[in-house]
Amino acid sequence: MKLNNPNAELYIPDGTDENTALSRTTDLCIAAHQDDIEIMAFAPAAKCYGKRDRWFTGVVVTDGAGSPRTGIYENYTDEEMKRVRIGEQKRAAAVGGYSAQFLLGYPSGAVKNAGASGRQAAGELAAIVEKCAPEVLYIHNFADKHDTHVAVALRAAEAVRSLPAERRPSKIYALEVWRGLDWLCDEDKTCFDTSAHPNLAAALLGVYDSQIAGGKRYDSAALGRRLANATFYASHDTDSFESCSYGIDITDFINGTLPPQDFICEYIHRFEKEVRERIRRLSE
Repeated sequence: MKLNNPNAELYIPDGTDENTALSRTTDLCIAAHQDDIEIMAFAPAAKCYGKRDRWFTGVVVTDGAGSPRTGIYENYTDEEMKRVRIGEQKRAAAVGGYSAQFLLGYPSGAVKNAGASGRQAAGELAAIVEKCAPEVLYIHNFADKHDTHVAVALRAAEAVRSLPAERRPSKIYALEVWRGLDWLCDEDKTCFDTSAHPNLAAALLGVYDSQIAGGKRYDSAALGRRLANATFYASHDTDSFESCSYGIDITDFINGTLPPQDFICEYIHRFEKEVRERIRRLSE
């Protein structure tokens, strides 16, 4: 594939040809930054790990500039940090046995712009989704509190909506990074079991030394959230899994015409209604 940006690249860990690597993809994740895939989409990556009939491909949209840094990375320039983070993402793709890893290299500002640069990013994402033709697509959720994550989710949604219905993934899920999805009503949650391959889970997060040593313990936080999700999922039942991450099934939203803010606010209103009803019931 011809990618838009001169700094963009497609990395194929096992060295197979591009057409094979992309066409064998069953699970595709579109994320904003290096390390977001490993935080939000470990479940599908683990599901594909070591399988011959399932393959995971990642797409990182932005270039990785502007991340917090301290320790040995304290004096790194943005350009140096970009190179470090690209290397870390490639190592994660190799450790995770990904089919392919796209690094699209957009500045965050370009993706957050809903105008020409945002449309360019959406167009490239549409081409990637069409080329990979995954069964399942994973993106950020619209209630995430990181602007770039929400922007990438919007561009990804626009990309898939631009495709003919028959070219769209069968299922599309929005996942948690900056703001967990524990607040969702239980019936609105999709639970992804992340109990398998705990050593792989730690290894995938551990390659991001620039972020961990740079002042953010994303590794401990992500693993801890998954454990907490599993434990606090049901108050009166024993745990059915040791670790899980939450998502929202957005397939019907993508195949419809509802604006994204109206879509996510329906979930917020259902949560509000549940809280109000519980308090009312216990106050009478």
